[in-house]
Amino acid sequence: MAAVFGGTQSLHTNSFDEALGLPTIKSARIARNTQIIIQEESGIPKVADPWGGSFMMECLTNDVYEAALQLINEIEEMGGMARAVAEGIPKLRIEECAARRQARIDSGSEVIVGVNKYQLEKEDSVEVLAIDNTSVRQKQIEKLEKVKACRDKAVAEQCLRALTDGAKTGQGNLLELAVAAARARCTVGEITNAMKEVFGEHKANDRMVSGAYRQEFGESDEILHAINRVDKFMDHEGRRPRILVAKMGQDGHDRGAKVIATGFADIGFDVDIGPLFQTPREVAQQAVDADVHCVGVSTLAAGHKTLVPELIKELKTLDRPDILVICGGVIPPQDYDFLYESGVSSVFGPGTRIPKAAVQVLDDIEKCLNKRQQTM
Repeated sequence: MAAVFGGTQSLHTNSFDEALGLPTIKSARIARNTQIIIQEESGIPKVADPWGGSFMMECLTNDVYEAALQLINEIEEMGGMARAVAEGIPKLRIEECAARRQARIDSGSEVIVGVNKYQLEKEDSVEVLAIDNTSVRQKQIEKLEKVKACRDKAVAEQCLRALTDGAKTGQGNLLELAVAAARARCTVGEITNAMKEVFGEHKANDRMVSGAYRQEFGESDEILHAINRVDKFMDHEGRRPRILVAKMGQDGHDRGAKVIATGFADIGFDVDIGPLFQTPREVAQQAVDADVHCVGVSTLAAGHKTLVPELIKELKTLDRPDILVICGGVIPPQDYDFLYESGVSSVFGPGTRIPKAAVQVLDDIEKCLNKRQQTM
């Protein structure tokens, strides 16, 4: 309704279960019908500007305009948006805003009904759509193999060479060349690699927000308890607990991971952040090189049942099974037992408060260290 009041040109309503997994047909229908009720029953779309003349709405609009103009001027003084993106400024600002909001939710100063207020003692289980990742992956591989077998190999290779040459020389339209390659049945990966040979791959500037989470949360007993636990750990072990926050596979959303990294760092953890699109082997190697106590896997794209067991296997191969693996993000509750059986020490679902998660991770690390000392 807020989007419609704002004059949106298109609207998408997330289903209620998308924090747990892919939406079911039932939840998707509820989301769609919510839009249809606004469209067909409310009468709002029949009015061009329902809030026209409202002092409150005009004031809010002006506030947004002034704040946006300040940011635009700041970017222009910096040399433009391309320069700002290269330095990671927009991403950093978004992550700072996300960290502050998460702190307000965790501390209870911002209410999310059912998450940090008005919770049931025992929540009803929610049916979540289950996808067999292994089966989907195998079918996709078979489709790609079939496409490559049926296409004209010479034409496909010629189109890919033309794309690479166009990138090298700057001659021709890369989009046109990419479309020609697609029509020759080249895959998205092949088209990407043809240009990657020349342009390389963009690596985001991984700067971490500092202090925003703790400042917004305030000095409550909960966060002070977590900080004291970290200080005691440091006194006992001679160094701070160290965590690598990792993203694996083709999940390109890292805002949640950055919020976790910021929150843990503000509580006192030493935090390493891995780049997007890492393989389990790359994450394991980074964890070993950084000598972390645990790897925190942030997952939003249903790859946890495939990628997390591979990560645990790679850590064992590198002779570091003592590095713990924890998971957080969009993970269906029915998958928790699978992850525990695979060797994951803790799973944190949507709505988990960062101080609580930090204390749990400390508990896991201390148990692991005590167990290792007993076996030595």
